[in-house]
Amino acid sequence: MQHGDEPNRAEWMRSVLALHEGPLLRYATRITGDLERARDVVQDTFLRLCREHPEKLNSHLTEWLFTVCRNRALDVVRKESRTRSLTEFDLSSRESVDPSPALAAERHETTADILRAIDELPANQQEVIRLKFQNDLSYREISRITTLSVSNVGFLIHTGIKTLRQRVRALEGASHED
Repeated sequence: MQHGDEPNRAEWMRSVLALHEGPLLRYATRITGDLERARDVVQDTFLRLCREHPEKLNSHLTEWLFTVCRNRALDVVRKESRTRSLTEFDLSSRESVDPSPALAAERHETTADILRAIDELPANQQEVIRLKFQNDLSYREISRITTLSVSNVGFLIHTGIKTLRQRVRALEGASHED
């Protein structure tokens, strides 16, 4: 990139940051279990992006960002070698904008039930489900990020969703008995 391209590069970086910072932060928080560590991981991811050439990444930018973020977050977890449930963060960071308190309470309870059910899935199912549904990534992108085969990603997502459906139905059945 030539010196005259710096304003374009800065604008590109701003747009990438605006689009991907939130999803990467959520993803890194899931892996590290800590919002502050996740912020450091995401910051490091964007610092590494600054060293890359945009034209080399544009066709697979999202995949590259999530891969770098995942690898860095796993490094942090290995280094710290401590685990923590993310349920507290999930529940404390969710707010309903619904004006009906009863409906808001019901939605919050349902969301909490689903999040707890996701947290009970095996770690590999949790990760691929969150990459797919929270970050809208394709199976191929998830495959490249996690180094799992595309068919394995599909299997894990299918199995995880099937388990979630069973657990949510069981919870709904239990709540109707009350």
